[in-house]
Amino acid sequence: MLYDGKYLTDDEFLSHFRMDRSFVMQLNSLLEGDQEFRSVSRKLGKRSSMLNIMVLLKFLSSYGNEAALQKLGLLKEAVNNYMRRACNATLKHHEQFIKWPSIKERWNISGRIRKADSFVNCIGLIDGTLFPLALAPMVNGEDY
Repeated sequence: MLYDGKYLTDDEFLSHFRMDRSFVMQLNSLLEGDQEFRSVSRKLGKRSSMLNIMVLLKFLSSYGNEAALQKLGLLKEAVNNYMRRACNATLKHHEQFIKWPSIKERWNISGRIRKADSFVNCIGLIDGTLFPLALAPMVNGEDY
């Protein structure tokens, strides 16, 4: 699924995981050595971190019933473990992923959102962009 564009095209991959293949690979290279994945690496092989990350991304990118465990084809306990491990490993790098805009940027963002959507004092919307590894625009990134 990761390497073979014939199994899922780039667009299909992006719609399933909300991240480009290369960014998923980049995220995995950042997290694969984390101790969260060491306990399962013997069972799942060297790519155990990738499986955990992909399960988390699929779950987070699913809407409503699509996020149901049956749709993922895995046992509830396995899904919970995969997501917990991937979240724990990712959150250790929260300073790289979570950015807070300056006061000036917050005023500018709030003004644009108020004009476009009538939301007062809003500086961002949840949009499915999980990590700054995604292709968010450099200007008006909240629009991505």
